[in-house]
Amino acid sequence: MKKIVPKSEFKIKAFELFRYVETTGNPIFISDHGKPTLVLSPIKESQQDDLSYFRNTVLRYESPLEPVADKDWELLQ
Repeated sequence: MKKIVPKSEFKIKAFELFRYVETTGNPIFISDHGKPTLVLSPIKESQQDDLSYFRNTVLRYESPLEPVADKDWELLQ
């Protein structure tokens, strides 16, 4: 049976729900106004290999909590 969680409940219980997905391997469907809109699911091993491309790609991480301005995005220039 699918586990469906309203967006408002997900916001409050996010870490608990992350742990549920990690331990059971079952996805959680997150709904907005009763309509499923997102799926939280574990990454399969084959997908983890795909993500290794991004390892060590961050050269500098200055002010991670500051908002990003439009001028900072290369694609928008």
